[in-house]
Amino acid sequence: MRELIGGLILATAPLGVFAAEPKGVSLDYEISVVSDYRYRGLSLSDKAPALQGGVTASSSGGLYGSVWASTIDEYGAGADGKGATVELDYALGWAGALAGLDIDAAVTRYTYPGGEDVAFFETPVTISRTWGAWTTMVGGAYAPRQKALGTEGDAYAFAGLEWASGPLSLGVQAGHESGAFAPGGKWDWSLSATRKVGPVAAAVSYVDSDRAGGGLVASLKASF
Repeated sequence: MRELIGGLILATAPLGVFAAEPKGVSLDYEISVVSDYRYRGLSLSDKAPALQGGVTASSSGGLYGSVWASTIDEYGAGADGKGATVELDYALGWAGALAGLDIDAAVTRYTYPGGEDVAFFETPVTISRTWGAWTTMVGGAYAPRQKALGTEGDAYAFAGLEWASGPLSLGVQAGHESGAFAPGGKWDWSLSATRKVGPVAAAVSYVDSDRAGGGLVASLKASF
């Protein structure tokens, strides 16, 4: 927890220039706790609880920059036998409407302070459309060849459907990954239910993949 808080303070320092709230710029914060940090179907916290948090600076034109962090199971151990216990992600992107669709495109850098040769970047894109209570979405992410990925890149694609009514939402999503992180290909899928009470959202999900056993994940997130 100390590493997570320290990492967020240092990483968000550049965003401090927005503290005076220039015209057209807003800051959004979030902090959450999850019973298991699952990413694309796999546990990155060794099925243990994780503390997470982030901050996003957004402009009125849709441009944004964000920093997000989570505690993780030790990763990227070097010759000293020690690795990273925190994941720290930086993103620059644009989110807005185009031709009746909601689009979010970014470049994200995944870093692991203390880990050796494991930082990498990818380009995630999500396209969604809402009809009444229903929202459909498709998207993906591509990571080109780079040192942390060895001799190949990595590609991920997903599709999802969400129903929302008042503070309650239900969702289903499935994705496929191939490349450095999933040799031979990997499928993952999830079912989720979320209930919002003011700025707090409580959720429970069932997350599974064909590479590891599935399980229930509970989370509590506050946004402000």
